[in-house]
Amino acid sequence: MAEHLTIADSKRAFHAAFPHVIPPLYRRTADELLVELHLLSHQKHFQVDAFFAVGLRQVFEAFTRGYRPDGQLADLFKALCSSTGFDAEAIQRLASESQAAVAGHSLEDVRGWLETKGEGAPAPLAEGLRRASGSSFHYSRLMAVGVFSLLSAAQGESSADPELLRKLAHEVSGAIGLSQERVDKDLSLYTSNLERMAQAVELMEETLLAERRKRERQERDKASKEPKD
Repeated sequence: MAEHLTIADSKRAFHAAFPHVIPPLYRRTADELLVELHLLSHQKHFQVDAFFAVGLRQVFEAFTRGYRPDGQLADLFKALCSSTGFDAEAIQRLASESQAAVAGHSLEDVRGWLETKGEGAPAPLAEGLRRASGSSFHYSRLMAVGVFSLLSAAQGESSADPELLRKLAHEVSGAIGLSQERVDKDLSLYTSNLERMAQAVELMEETLLAERRKRERQERDKASKEPKD
């Protein structure tokens, strides 16, 4: 974990690692994740696990959709992690392993693993469940998103029913050792913010398209008025 640095220290480290201008629509996401990771890095009982890794990656990807240039996204994620003492590659690897472990299994399989605190579960999930049931455990809202995302992967992303997944996340969170009230609140906020972000991205893309068409029309008009030889 990070040394005892201030938020200002983490922000300076972030801007040094990512010296690019972040589009206005995505600045809040970057700032909130940076602060959240900074605070978690100072929690004595916090440990990276499968649910956190999946949740962090899901939140990052969901709230950076439409980001341009998209070639900067990998560096942005890495900078957020490195500036707060986290290993971006290790988190990405754990998230991929965890979601791959769920692929091909049913919702009932995953629900059973969660409710039995990892009995028969693939290694990444079993380890995360053991930590969650321990006495020295620090909860993060990213873990709730991780549980939700893993249930979604089992149901199938294309046919996932958000209401069903939230209901299942509520049911299993108590068995895992998470506060059902906090999980419900965090998932409700996550889904509502996701909807607003999707609307904002759609509006931004429509605005950019309209501006591009306007420029093209102006260029055509200008070309048509130029004297011909």
